[in-house]
Amino acid sequence: MEPDRDDVVRAYYRIRRMLGWLGLALPLMLILGGWLSKGAVEPSISDYYHTLMRDAFVGVLTAIGLFLITYPGHSRRPGEHLSDDMITTLAGVAAFGVAYFPNEVRTNANLLGSITQQMLGYKLAAGAHYFSAIVFLSALAAMCLRKFARTARPLRRRIYRACGWTIVAMTLAVIVASWFKIMGPEAPQAVVNGGLLVLWFEAIAVWAFALAWLVKGRVEERLVRRH
Repeated sequence: MEPDRDDVVRAYYRIRRMLGWLGLALPLMLILGGWLSKGAVEPSISDYYHTLMRDAFVGVLTAIGLFLITYPGHSRRPGEHLSDDMITTLAGVAAFGVAYFPNEVRTNANLLGSITQQMLGYKLAAGAHYFSAIVFLSALAAMCLRKFARTARPLRRRIYRACGWTIVAMTLAVIVASWFKIMGPEAPQAVVNGGLLVLWFEAIAVWAFALAWLVKGRVEERLVRRH
């Protein structure tokens, strides 16, 4: 017996909501797991690659990346340069880059480094990581601002735009805070490191992305039920 079309569609939207839950859980999972395992919080989400939470970091980002790549979205409308599929595929590939290109060398965690570090060298792998992170967050912001808001009613449109602009603001904040963390004067550097600003800016950006996908999945599942 072939599955009912509405059941298939509802399952699709539940998977979309699961993507939102994964994004919501990722920072919390890493922070809590890292604190329980070593009694400390890492300076950024990416630093959890070099801890016992590596499997969670790589696994969740891989799941997010796979879903984004397979997500078709709406067809491209006249006048649009990029379709939903192109943007989410770009975000998905970038999620793989964040997961599989480590951000730096931690010899106490892994003496050999990752396979990407061995192939490209540590500096190039770190550069690919940071580039992938910026592309990932930028693509997610574009989905919220240009795609989700396109067909939404006024209240939901405001939610999607708020999420999109939050991702943009936090992405810029991460770039600035990372510069101060690495190269800045001593006083601002102490503020960034002591307040774990890079970590919290990244977490807020991921949570904004998660909220947008949770709202989108919930709304569209309700529309299917009405029909």
